[in-house]
Amino acid sequence: MRVSPKDLYRAMVRIRVCEESFVEPILAREILCPVHLYTGQEAVAAGVCAALSKEDYIFGNHRSHGHYLAKGGGMRELVAEVYCRETGCSRGWGGSMHLVDPSVGMMGSAPIVAGTVSLALGAALASKIRGDGRVAVSFFGDGASGEGVLCESLNFAALERLPLLFVCENNLYSTHLPIDEIRVSRKIFELGIPFGVTSRRVDGNDALAVHEAARKAVSMCRKGKGPVFLECLTYRMRGHVGPDDNIQGTHTDIRPPAEVEKWRRKDPIRRIERHILRNRVASREELAEIRAEAEAEVREAHDFARRSPFPGEGITEPT
Repeated sequence: MRVSPKDLYRAMVRIRVCEESFVEPILAREILCPVHLYTGQEAVAAGVCAALSKEDYIFGNHRSHGHYLAKGGGMRELVAEVYCRETGCSRGWGGSMHLVDPSVGMMGSAPIVAGTVSLALGAALASKIRGDGRVAVSFFGDGASGEGVLCESLNFAALERLPLLFVCENNLYSTHLPIDEIRVSRKIFELGIPFGVTSRRVDGNDALAVHEAARKAVSMCRKGKGPVFLECLTYRMRGHVGPDDNIQGTHTDIRPPAEVEKWRRKDPIRRIERHILRNRVASREELAEIRAEAEAEVREAHDFARRSPFPGEGITEPT
């Protein structure tokens, strides 16, 4: 089922406003855990998750706030987890990089590169054995393309025709290494071809294109024609970790300013906004209202998180 551009816009703005709201608390050291911001990549999470049902599974990585929110995760639960509070989705023990909420199909994220790919494979195998029609999605970055477990999982998934969607969010950098320094070819989607996996690349900053590709991929998986490999070409607008990779006064973001500006002009939210206005899907006033609603939700979530206790707070050891 296709979703409307307005719904995609709402999902993307919700993610963007949330991510940008973490900047000041991080710089003020109110938030102390490492936080990898998803700003700039919202079209991937929104487009893919809009093609899924609540019962489908997703597995993430170190940059998975957007995946969690797009899959239906609660704003309060996410923000509280980043503050490491007991009311967070992982009860405050996971922080930014370990998000778990089975109630919406978010089965876990982890900072180990390609660390959840094999878990998604197992979930897809379980779905096939049970015959429950669920699809599993593995979100990973371009850096994971160098990990052996990805190839092993592609091979096994292809052999068993598993309902598994591999989604590579290629933002051109593995931590601080440009893709051309770690790969001979930029065409990561071609990894799936030798295993007989349906593989394609899509503009990861075009939410409508991502959603259409994901919708077709999910349909194939439900019909027993999986797995499918999607490479989404995108770009993060913040540093690898934190707002700008400024750690103890040392600026480590080596990306050329001209490159960053080039991608800023391809902002996925601006693109879908232009599409909505051009096609009269919604007015500027309606879009402004959507943003205002997201801002209010995020403010309330921060207030909730700050009021919440840390894990084990107030518990005394038995004498």
